[in-house]
Amino acid sequence: MSVVIVGGNERMERQYKDLCQAYRCSAKVYTKAEGMSSKVGSPDLLVLFTGTMSHKMLQGALCAVKGKNTIIARSHSSSMTALRGILESHTAGAV
Repeated sequence: MSVVIVGGNERMERQYKDLCQAYRCSAKVYTKAEGMSSKVGSPDLLVLFTGTMSHKMLQGALCAVKGKNTIIARSHSSSMTALRGILESHTAGAV
């Protein structure tokens, strides 16, 4: 399963990827808006950490996946626990 995470804490980028890997997912993380909307592609799951992103970044991410078969999960918190909960509900579970 491919996951794209938009927003979140820049220093936790590696931890987000490691957690997704534990759930057998390949992950891309975009904490900044520069060029993000053109690189999102067509993921299976789009995770939006709305507490740490601008409205422009949110709209860009949503427009990038519009019309595609992508599950969109929103969380105000950008913690590892929030990401773990999202992955638990949308994947088969960790190893």
